[in-house]
Amino acid sequence: MEIPELRGLIDVALGRSRPELLIKNARIVNTYTLEVEEGNIAVWQGLIAGVGDYEEGERLIDAEGLYAVPSFIDSHIHIESTHLLPGEFARAVVPRGTGAVIADPHEIANVLGLAGIRFMIEGSRDLPLDILYMVPSCVPASEFESPGAELGPEEIEEALSWEGVLGLGELMNYPGLLAGDETVLRKLVAAEGRPIDGHAPFLMGKELNAYIAAGPSTDHETVVPKIALEKIRRGMVVQIREGSSEHNLKDLVPLVNERNSCRFMFASDDRSPLDLVREGHMDHILREAVATGLEPLMAIRLATLNPAEHYRLGRLGAIAPGRWANLILLKDLKKFEARLVLYHGRVVAEEGRPLFTPGPVDDEGVRDTVRIKLRYEDLVIPAEEADRPVIELVPAQIVTERSVARPKVEGDEAVPDLERDLLKLVLVERHRGSGRVGRAFVRGFGIKRGALASSIAHDAHNIVAVGVADRDIFRAIMRIAELGGGLVVVLDEEILAELPLPLAGLLSDRPVADVAAALEGLQQAARKLGSTLEDPFAPLSFLALSVIPKLRLTDHGLLDVERCSLID
Repeated sequence: MEIPELRGLIDVALGRSRPELLIKNARIVNTYTLEVEEGNIAVWQGLIAGVGDYEEGERLIDAEGLYAVPSFIDSHIHIESTHLLPGEFARAVVPRGTGAVIADPHEIANVLGLAGIRFMIEGSRDLPLDILYMVPSCVPASEFESPGAELGPEEIEEALSWEGVLGLGELMNYPGLLAGDETVLRKLVAAEGRPIDGHAPFLMGKELNAYIAAGPSTDHETVVPKIALEKIRRGMVVQIREGSSEHNLKDLVPLVNERNSCRFMFASDDRSPLDLVREGHMDHILREAVATGLEPLMAIRLATLNPAEHYRLGRLGAIAPGRWANLILLKDLKKFEARLVLYHGRVVAEEGRPLFTPGPVDDEGVRDTVRIKLRYEDLVIPAEEADRPVIELVPAQIVTERSVARPKVEGDEAVPDLERDLLKLVLVERHRGSGRVGRAFVRGFGIKRGALASSIAHDAHNIVAVGVADRDIFRAIMRIAELGGGLVVVLDEEILAELPLPLAGLLSDRPVADVAAALEGLQQAARKLGSTLEDPFAPLSFLALSVIPKLRLTDHGLLDVERCSLID
């Protein structure tokens, strides 16, 4: 800020000049002291000049007793998981009160590397939403995955110098850190002095001490209350996650109290476009937190001031002098329905409607990213007279369990067994056309016929498919290749429903309403196949994630994550 602007701000704060905007008769939520004040808010050049008894302004908004709350901040999200471009994502979440997100673009980085990160950053400019990026630290997530690109210490150091980048994204390779792997340590050194996000769900004791000492200061993967308490006692900030696939709020919110509330934040991590439309974003998390028993003002602090302070966003998180006038007017602190949303003092949404239109994006470099080499016979699992490991889905979680079963045999092939809900799972490398195919059995989808396939397969984002008949699995995978990425449901080799994702095989170029409608059609089609899951594509997308226990399928084969070894 230059001296003339600073003088202007001081004059408005002192009452010597009229504010450009005056918000009157508001019930102002103070995120510092967790109280509600009645008063007015004076705004000058997008900044809050003062809170108090200011009486006049160039423009006037009469809050008429509505609650004024700082805009919400999502402390950890992968925007690519919404299948939306940043501008369309903003149109979906800003009307619900979200004013900033800490985004980790490691999905698109696994496909396109630095070019993918740059694409997301460029698409986030000039929006009434602060999208702040963390540089992905684990591309690939492990040596067992085959992404389209890799980010080493040099690439990470370059990206850390870019505008709009805060720090280092979730460090999933905690075994490498604990083992003193030089590449991992070089990445941490490159980010020294910046926020570093963690990802270590079950670390405790000395291993947790070593992990925190090396730099990671947050964790959104914590699901066990006992481990969450140990993490905050050692100085970590636990991000209470409530997304579309992961639901940890009810287990962790009871831990929050007046003494430790500064050690918690909220995060969505992965949020489907259908859930954004039906339920919302941070407003949904706040409703759930309050319904679970968290005091409303404390819940608001976890969604505003805490992430602002942790990520050093000095002008966000509170309604106070010197902060941006990014705020929401709410009727109550239970439903969290935004009547009016302001960004830098401008009204950008009203009664759930966005009042802005994102500009065009240059997507030429992010298309045509699906390259596969697949033969029908590559899907066959040879018969063996022996028990095989089976991936077991865990309801509402992305961790899996391990069981064993002797598959049904037809001829010289091991095949799905519908009576035991044993389905075939296939993973096809899609970046370089290597022809590598992983095959295994999975239980928990409930499908009785047909197949599902997706180019969303965390984190390397190869093509993953589950089904009953090889002909349907093959058809679904080949359709993904034709679309350049997407989600597909197939029955008797006919396409029942699909969602094209032509941008890096991850993102749509369509509005959120179209994407949500297509996803709803996919879920309905999956139910016709017998799926017992509300959204089977969500757990399907995580079955290749090689850093989450216990069993995963990669293009190199079935992986025992806990032992860091492939299973024959």
